[in-house]
Amino acid sequence: MRDFNGHDRWHPAVGQSRIEESLPPDVVGCVRDFVLTSGGRIREQLLSLSDESHSFTYCLLEAPVPLVNYVATVRLKPVTDGNGTFWEWACSFDPPPGRAEELTKLVGEEIYEAGFRAIRQVLAGGEAKPTARRPTPASHIARPAVTSGQAMRGGAMVLSGHGGPERMEWREVDVPAPGPGQVRLRHGAIGVNYIDVYCRTGYYPLVEPPGILGMEAAGTILDVGAGVHGLAPGDRVAYACPPPGAYCELRTMDAGLLVLLPDAIDDETAAAAMLKGVTAEFLLHRVHRVKDGDVVLVHAAAGGVGLYLCQWARRLGATVIGTVGSEDKAQLARRHGCSYPVVYTREDFLETVRDVTEGRGVDVAYDGVGASTFERSYEALAIRGHLVSYGQASGGISAIDISSYSSKSARVSRPNYAHYTSTTEEIRNSTDRLFPLLETGDLKVQIGQRFPLRQAGEAHKALESRQTTGSTILTLAE
Repeated sequence: MRDFNGHDRWHPAVGQSRIEESLPPDVVGCVRDFVLTSGGRIREQLLSLSDESHSFTYCLLEAPVPLVNYVATVRLKPVTDGNGTFWEWACSFDPPPGRAEELTKLVGEEIYEAGFRAIRQVLAGGEAKPTARRPTPASHIARPAVTSGQAMRGGAMVLSGHGGPERMEWREVDVPAPGPGQVRLRHGAIGVNYIDVYCRTGYYPLVEPPGILGMEAAGTILDVGAGVHGLAPGDRVAYACPPPGAYCELRTMDAGLLVLLPDAIDDETAAAAMLKGVTAEFLLHRVHRVKDGDVVLVHAAAGGVGLYLCQWARRLGATVIGTVGSEDKAQLARRHGCSYPVVYTREDFLETVRDVTEGRGVDVAYDGVGASTFERSYEALAIRGHLVSYGQASGGISAIDISSYSSKSARVSRPNYAHYTSTTEEIRNSTDRLFPLLETGDLKVQIGQRFPLRQAGEAHKALESRQTTGSTILTLAE
């Protein structure tokens, strides 16, 4: 009981262990730093120790699994009808969304039950037996438990030069072992977004040939580098942030860019929803805070981001007017929260705005189209309205005379995705809003098109010709 550092002598999952700063192992506040037999590192701090109640309490400081706010107490009690001792080991923690059952089983069976079995054997004069490791999904790619230090080979669509979709070529590339703070993962699905087109053409100088496009994907961690905490081999993760490099089978990247996926969100859903859903989150909550009673204009309402804006704005209590390119897209937008879809090839959205708002105008216009809609989006604004230009699918926007905006005291924003996803905290704040809505179905994911990774060029052609609806993803064959 008094040796907070004695678990390496009996628990089969614990390798080497030490008390930091060479403190005695029964000093309240001491920290034990130990390595699991599977390779993960854990740090725990002793919070209390009582000889009277035969108990101690400790908390988790660092771990390869997300046991947030983990606090545990061990208590020993004599059994009154025999020469025995009752050992109580209990804890509480806050699991990420969708992982409560998995993590409860991990703690209860692979840590506590394994520890009970081992200590019984040790006290009976035997030796503790190793416990089973957490199972990881099967894969056709070798999966080391921790980094082997060796590179792996995987396929990728490599940009040979800035230009058209044909400049992407399938190649086998070396994927290095993860270094400190990195992980190596196997992609299960990859998102395709218009920012990929900007990178391909060189409009956004984020990918220098030969390089790999793609800002968004979901998959499974293969191995981890030194200093990675809260992530382990077998964890399902997703990301949607720079630097580009997602159009590939395997990738080594900064662990801080990844978020754990709840069990209820599969790889395809995550790849379809991460970048567009995170974009919708910061557009609706941080660039302009949409509130109950607002009237919102969404251009390309049946597109990838548009469908999320429509659903989410409607859920926040706004009335949504949206522009679309066909009657089919109008029906799709209507099913996703757009109360007034306008087919722009035959109707004037300004007339709809005037009718719906009785001439007042919209509180905010979300314009991802650009050149062909920007000026009229301004015309649609109410006094003190906000024009949010977050893309330019139809071409760049001409220079504007800012003084003209005083006629409505209007605001104009040009948010950059990277400026809202530049830190781990920002990304996870977004997904903390996004994931629960995906799990409950309050935000529906519309995957309009699937292309094999090798056909990424065809996916770009469809996107640029405005033939797509919802999200477009790249799939990987097993």
